[in-house]
Amino acid sequence: MTEPDRVWLVRYSEVFLKSEPVRREWERALVRGIERALPGVKARRERGRIWLAGDVDPEVLRKIFGIVSFSLCDVVPLDDLPAGLLTFCEGHGIGDAATFALRIRRIGKHPFTSRALAERLGDLIRSEYPHIRVDLDHPEREIFIEVRDGTCYLFDRKIPAAGGIPPGVEGTLVALVSGGIDSPVAAYLMMKRGCRIVPLYVGLEGYLNETNFARAKATVEALRRYQPDIELLVVRDGYLARARRMLEERGEERYTCLLCKRRMYRIAAEVARQVGAKGFVTGESMGQVASQTLDNLAVLTDAAAIPVYRPLIAFDKEDVVRLARDIGTFDASIAPAGGCGAVPARPSTAAAVETVRALEEAVRDAGDVGMLPIQVCE
Repeated sequence: MTEPDRVWLVRYSEVFLKSEPVRREWERALVRGIERALPGVKARRERGRIWLAGDVDPEVLRKIFGIVSFSLCDVVPLDDLPAGLLTFCEGHGIGDAATFALRIRRIGKHPFTSRALAERLGDLIRSEYPHIRVDLDHPEREIFIEVRDGTCYLFDRKIPAAGGIPPGVEGTLVALVSGGIDSPVAAYLMMKRGCRIVPLYVGLEGYLNETNFARAKATVEALRRYQPDIELLVVRDGYLARARRMLEERGEERYTCLLCKRRMYRIAAEVARQVGAKGFVTGESMGQVASQTLDNLAVLTDAAAIPVYRPLIAFDKEDVVRLARDIGTFDASIAPAGGCGAVPARPSTAAAVETVRALEEAVRDAGDVGMLPIQVCE
């Protein structure tokens, strides 16, 4: 097969840490993710590298998990490398720089060393551009050459990408999304670690209006650039209204948020069972609000029938906001929306799990979510 004149070189990192069978499977998963995001692009695998030919959109490529960086390369036969290098230099404005460095990497057997090749090609560049000098430590311009057997790949830019591990290799997780800043960032971080995310919005009938739902939809849509097949699931639930009435009658409103979140945990576990997920994700962070103290997180975890993942647990709010801006969910998360009308004036910050369980027993169907009616958001 004849190489095209230009190809994209894709680099990955953590795949190298795996055993040979796992590495091959992860490489295939990464290629599938690329081809799903960029239909019509042809991918070819070599150990440590993936080569792409076709109409590649760099903005799409940089959002595919598992890719650490990529470069657009000129492809030159080894026999034509000197002439090809000068053409590359002319096309990339190398003559405008005062200093340069050649970075050469070889794969295969050759009658020369990488250092000898760099010296020979460096002399060639300086003969063409006498004003340029070599600076290996702090050059204005770098030219990278990968020599693979009889083919050379020339580039001068490494474009950073999302990193992480390939899409879906760790399985599926449900993600509770509220539309706020934290939950979509938590979902993103688990996507980056190879999880396919099924976002879930629990509509608390009687307390949250449609503006909250619209904001949740918008944040999930912003995540679509990282997982093209993402679909928001919706469960509308009337439990909180019953629980709130009971708590008011008993003067125990301070436990409202804990009963509400424990109900959400049970719903998330049931949805996970129905979609084949291995756990669920929340945007909780230690000490951020009353329900997220160490004591109360233990109370919430008590209601989790499956693993619960909290990737933001040690994040400062400023760190979460910065990441939300970087990944493109922040604007959707701060759109105007109504707050939750059930939040008590003085919520409990250190509840006893026995007390919360007893209050749940007083609410009909407290622990039984059954086969939930799940709606796919249109």
